[in-house]
Amino acid sequence: MNVARTFRTLSLAAFLASSASGALLAQTLTIGVRAGPASMDPHFTSTGVQAEAAKHVFDTLVKSGDNLELEPGLAESWKAIDDTTWEFKLRKGVKFHDGSDFTAEDVKFSIERIPNVTGPNPTTVYIRRVKEVEIVDPLTIRIKTDGPAPTLPNDFVRLFVVSHSAAKDFSTKDTAGEGFNSGKATVGTGPYKFVSWTPKEELVLTRFDGYWGGKEPWEKVVRKEIPNDASRVAQLKAGQLDLISRVPPADVPTLEKDAKLRVAKADSVYLFITEFDFRDKPALVTAKDGSPLPKNPFLDPKVREAFDLAIDRETIAEIAMEGMGKPASQIVTDTIFGFNKSLKITKPDTKRAKQLLAEAGYPNGFKVSLSFTTDRLQSDGAVGASIVQMLAAAGIDAQANGVPSTVFFPARQRGDYGLAMWGWGTLTGEANYTLAGLMHTNTPATKLGGFNVRGYSNPALDKLIEAASVEMDVAKRRAQLEQAEAVVAEDRPSLPIASITTAWAMQKGKVTIAPRVDEDTLAMNVKPVK
Repeated sequence: MNVARTFRTLSLAAFLASSASGALLAQTLTIGVRAGPASMDPHFTSTGVQAEAAKHVFDTLVKSGDNLELEPGLAESWKAIDDTTWEFKLRKGVKFHDGSDFTAEDVKFSIERIPNVTGPNPTTVYIRRVKEVEIVDPLTIRIKTDGPAPTLPNDFVRLFVVSHSAAKDFSTKDTAGEGFNSGKATVGTGPYKFVSWTPKEELVLTRFDGYWGGKEPWEKVVRKEIPNDASRVAQLKAGQLDLISRVPPADVPTLEKDAKLRVAKADSVYLFITEFDFRDKPALVTAKDGSPLPKNPFLDPKVREAFDLAIDRETIAEIAMEGMGKPASQIVTDTIFGFNKSLKITKPDTKRAKQLLAEAGYPNGFKVSLSFTTDRLQSDGAVGASIVQMLAAAGIDAQANGVPSTVFFPARQRGDYGLAMWGWGTLTGEANYTLAGLMHTNTPATKLGGFNVRGYSNPALDKLIEAASVEMDVAKRRAQLEQAEAVVAEDRPSLPIASITTAWAMQKGKVTIAPRVDEDTLAMNVKPVK
């Protein structure tokens, strides 16, 4: 027996096996995210983390580019054929993960399914203008709207299309969760196929080689939900993760100096907003001794202005957000269509705030609980705590009620908060999405004000929003939206605080990422280092 030859043969076999194993591992992308979906049903809720996960498995008619520009998705083209009809030409040859053909029937089914299954933060906001869906042929669909609907293509960037055959038995509030969370109905046309989902832990996906948009480089994607910022950073530094999203601002400078890592940043469309309850008896708002107040103090414009002047946005951006934020002047960021450049950021004035409270009949202030998320967007807990301190300095007995987003959003939708602070992003790239959802009077008949659960109503603002909703002339619509932003700034139903600058960190030798302004961390934007 030739021992040397045998040793060389075994060594070669071991080397080849090791190389094959390494190649396989190199095709697996492991991402650490701060929060994950609440369900695998893409129609369940409109939160950003829900859509972020859904985009891997399900496609939309219209895609949203990295800077929120509209791009062809399952629809190759679209046009308004009259004031109340949009026609979408669908992409040929698209297959669902089960091998079935994508057709107009799946689009019609998905649109009509949404009202039956949506939960908190309802996804009906994306189809609120739809009156009727007409199938012209298997690859042409016409959407009849309830009036001129210039922003329908923008709304459809969040219209996820499910398989009508796979989801037909899982399209009620009682059945949807079981069908999609188990994978039975989780059949899309997206670049990745569903493998498994463990709530609050991880989502596992595998590449769909038949994807119409081309084959992705990653054979397997594991999205690990790690809400603890320190743990997410530690696992990245230990090499257990390839990439993490929403890097804690305090860790950005350190990670930028690590030779093994790379940090990418982007200004986000998300910003923090503080909102007032306008109902007669707002929750968690009392006199300082805990007794009921004779009226809701937030109905007084002077009180709302006092709160506005109490908040030091520069300090919040620099200290609470550790330099990863920018003071905000309005409820949309400066990249959004309809942003009003003439509006200025409120300068803090604690003395004037106290004077306004006294003039409103509250010389000693009152007691209020500020409710805010602590795990959804970076620095949300720190921003909420900072606002509480600033209100206290102006004479308000403010209490901090920081809660997980899974608690916050259902409670907010129920109207449990008299004063709340949370993050909002204009994800369609058009201000009417935010104005119509948050600021219009809640009007179920027109599906406007779906996120306005606090009783705010301003007829003049409603008219502007409604006019912009049907104005097909781009210049006129922009002017209407800018005027609406000015009305919001003057009336102060909500107070914009600061927009977010977000960061990703990754293994320098393995991956790169193309950042998105909506902060979505998509495997499709992550490429292996060549």
